[in-house]
Amino acid sequence: MNLKDVLSQPELGKKTKTLIALHSEDASVKRVAQIRDILVKNGVRDAKKWNISLLLSKSLGEAVRVREGWEITQRGKERLALQVGNTPATKSELSALRKEASKIQDEKIKLFLGEAISALEHQLSRAAVVFSWVGAVALLYEHVLRNCLMPFNQEAKRRYSKWKEAKSTDDLALMQEYDFLQILAAISVIGKNVKQELEQCLQLRNACGHPNSLAIGEHRVASHLEILVLNVYSKFPG
Repeated sequence: MNLKDVLSQPELGKKTKTLIALHSEDASVKRVAQIRDILVKNGVRDAKKWNISLLLSKSLGEAVRVREGWEITQRGKERLALQVGNTPATKSELSALRKEASKIQDEKIKLFLGEAISALEHQLSRAAVVFSWVGAVALLYEHVLRNCLMPFNQEAKRRYSKWKEAKSTDDLALMQEYDFLQILAAISVIGKNVKQELEQCLQLRNACGHPNSLAIGEHRVASHLEILVLNVYSKFPG
């Protein structure tokens, strides 16, 4: 759903539409005139008469005024994700993800992330989640094979007596991904907090990989990608 479609929803109030405009396009900080212009050019012609600053000041911490203008807070982003769900991901989010993707050395892994970003760009939320997770796990498999296969197998054997020593990616893939993350944390490949974030990414991937009624928006997917990029793609660049 594009920005015009989102802003045309009649159930959205002035404050919500103003927050959506503030969170759209490139600049994270916007002046009142910029926000008003985004609203008007995307079909909200009544915004010419709105008191933008007053609406944002009454947002209960969902937007803050800084020296250069107004900026949406994390609380505001989360509220939009819950209420609107499919607000388009901003160009700045996509640009940041593509910048990180360009640093990856392994062309196959880079392709996975590139397809995930393209899927997000075209509002194919479930595909973006699945592609990005597959690429991230592939990087982690590669890291284990190159750098810490012996301690990984030792920890796996300690936990699961029937574990057969892994020698390849296919062998590692026989383990449940949740269990794989536990072992990575146990042998200090990733930290506890990273493990917890990746567990949530895995949970979302599992939900998106099977037919169900789950609905997710582009910002939720962008957040999922950001976690993977910052904690896997940029740390284990293949």
